[in-house]
This record gives sequence, C-alpha cells and structure tokens, in this order.
Amino acid sequence: MPKEMKKDVVVGLDLGTTKVCTIIGEQDNEGQVHIIGVGTCPSTGLKKGSVVNIEQTIASIKKSVQDAERMAGVEVTAAFAGIAGGHIKGLNSRGVIAVARKDKEITEEDRERVLEAARAIAIPMDREIIHVVPQEYIVDDQDGIKNPVGMSGVRLEAEVHVVTGGVTSVQNIVRSVERAGVRVADIILQPLASAEAILSPDEKELGVVLIDIGGGTTDIAVFINGALWHTGIITLGGALVTSDVAVGLRTPNTEAEIIKTQYGCAYTAMVKEEEEITVPGVGGRSDRRMPRRVLSEIIEARMEEIFELVAAELKKNGFEDRIPAGAVITGGASLMEGTAELAEKILQLPVRIGSPKRVGGLTDVVSNPSYSTAVGLVLMGMQTYEPQPNKKTSVAFTAGEDMFNNVLDRMKKWFGDSI
Repeated sequence: MPKEMKKDVVVGLDLGTTKVCTIIGEQDNEGQVHIIGVGTCPSTGLKKGSVVNIEQTIASIKKSVQDAERMAGVEVTAAFAGIAGGHIKGLNSRGVIAVARKDKEITEEDRERVLEAARAIAIPMDREIIHVVPQEYIVDDQDGIKNPVGMSGVRLEAEVHVVTGGVTSVQNIVRSVERAGVRVADIILQPLASAEAILSPDEKELGVVLIDIGGGTTDIAVFINGALWHTGIITLGGALVTSDVAVGLRTPNTEAEIIKTQYGCAYTAMVKEEEEITVPGVGGRSDRRMPRRVLSEIIEARMEEIFELVAAELKKNGFEDRIPAGAVITGGASLMEGTAELAEKILQLPVRIGSPKRVGGLTDVVSNPSYSTAVGLVLMGMQTYEPQPNKKTSVAFTAGEDMFNNVLDRMKKWFGDSI
C-alpha cells in the first residue's frame, strides 16, 4: 500500500528517445528536495522527442512509473512531463501597458497584464504557447528590473521569451501519459528543466549556454542576466552516434551502444595508438579486434557536427560573444570521454560537464548527466506548490488550484472542450 504523504511530493517524467525516466522527490521542512524514487525504462515509441508509437510509449511510461513507485512507496497520480523535439520554437517578445492605479503603484495585476500583452503574438493555428518566461521589466525608462510590483511608474514593459510547440506533438505526449494512468500536471520544456538542475545562479547571471545532448535531440538554452534569452533544438543526438558506430563497425545497434558507452571517445587526439577494442561479430561470425582510434574517429565526426550546429545557432542569433561563463554540457552523451575537450575546441568557450545539484536522497543514483532533465522537472514542480500540510493523501502531487486551472485551460485549447 502506498504510504501516507506527510511532505510535498512531486514527480518528474522525462520522455526521451532512448529512455523514459520517472523521478519522485519530496521536500522537507527546510525546503531541501530529496529524491526518493527513480524508475527508468528503454524508450521505443519516441523518435527525436516526438511520439511515433503511442502504445509502446504508454508501456514505457507505465514500467518507469511502477519502478519509481516501488522504490518510493507512494502512488503516482500526476507528473510534470518534459517536452522537446524539432517542433519546439522560441522567440523573444515585448509587452507594453499603462499602469492602472491613480497613485501609479504597480500591482501584481499590472504585472500579469503586461505578460499577457507580451504573449499576444501571431502564431500559426497548429502551434500553441508552452512557456512565457520573463526576462526583464522596464518601468518608464528604467530597465533591468526583475520584479516591478510595488514600484511607481506610468508605463510598464516586459521582455519575455516565448516557447511554442506543435499542437499535435504536445497532444500525443499528453495522451500517452494520461493513458498510462498519470495526470499531466504541466508540460515543461526539457532544456529549461535541465538548467534548473545543473546551472548555478552565477552562470545564468554572467551568461551561459546549456547544451543537453539526449538520445534523439540536442537542446540549447542561453541564459543572460539570470533569464532565458534563447532556446533551440537540433534533431541530432546520441542515438545517431550509436547508429554511426553500428554501421562503421558492422555490429548490431545493441552492441554498438555498449561499445560506445565503454570505449567511446569524442576526441581522437586523446586515444593512444596502441589501444584496441573487441567488436562482436554479426550472424555467428567471430569477434574482431580493431584499433580504438577507428571507433573514436566515427564518434568524433558526428559529435563535431553536433557542436558545429550549436556554434552556428549561437552565431546566427548573436550570442557567441555574450556567454562568458561558457557552455555546460549534460545529457547521456556527455558522459563520453573527450566530449568537453571537443566542445572547447569547436565552440571556443570554457566547457564543463553538468550533473544534477541541489538535491538530497538518492544522490548516488541521480548524480549523472542523463538524469538532469528528470531532476529539473521535480525542482520546477516544487516551485508551483501551495503546501497543504494537513491534507492526508497518497497522491504524489498537491499543486495549487490556480495552477491546475491554468493547465486545464491550456489542455482545453489543445484538445477542445472534451476534457
């Protein structure tokens, strides 16, 4: 039987191309988040962040959730689901309003109105707004304001980053989760969640780019002055590297993944000439020995392409000289030896590999770049809470009513009034 919940508990559900990951976290009285349950399952129903087989996706979600429930001893009824994929687009927008009160004091209502004005942009019918992330507020001519509430002014402006997604892609994610028996508490952009788990406030303030190399996509998020200024998705990831290894070494994909994980190096200059690896044969053929540098050259070619596309994305949008804190790389593919060194060479920036921080509990399990998104989803979910300490429940989510109604309104836009 699931245990009675005595603390706030939130569930993050990372739907990836190669794996589905469920993480359950709880918050103690001091506000520290502790990971109490982790469940992972190979993903076969998603490709490049989008659902291609809904039944397989549902099965993966169920298995992942069940494993996390068993570890945590709670029942999962709702989760924050991550979303990525080539359909995701980000753009910057500005909203302007006149302050309503006669004494010209800016209220929370004014702040909400200016954000609503900023999100009033023309987007195609097949797209929907996922996030409106404030960057800064401008009161009259004073810019750089993080929170204008309580200040005096006549004119209030807001600079925001708007993230949109394809309606059908979002629908398929939501349907898969709902049909697995889990309510979607909200949809959160995966690089935004990863950033919450691994980036420090100083990095965000100074200027940093997050590069999350997943199985099917590489997600980019640029933070300047503590706010999100750019998001981008490259539809290349670790799964393509595995495919290259399988073709280049003439070995099955499952064996190629093992070889890549155990012996892979993204920077050939780091591999010694005399090193060799064993490659399993196909169809009963005998195993072969070959130089490790051959494997490294295959991997380096694809990883180099990914980082060159990241560099082109930064240059096209004018950010290459605005990120002095450099790049932070996360995601499963970042675990390969030589990834940081290759990225430094191509991006011409300081680079570090990022793992989840700011959490306790099962840290030995989740202190791995492949869990960055799922941990970040839990941390972002915690921020939406209105704690209900006197309510006895086995539900792994107790968010405030206003937040749930906002999500419900958004779901109605995606699905019509049938929900």
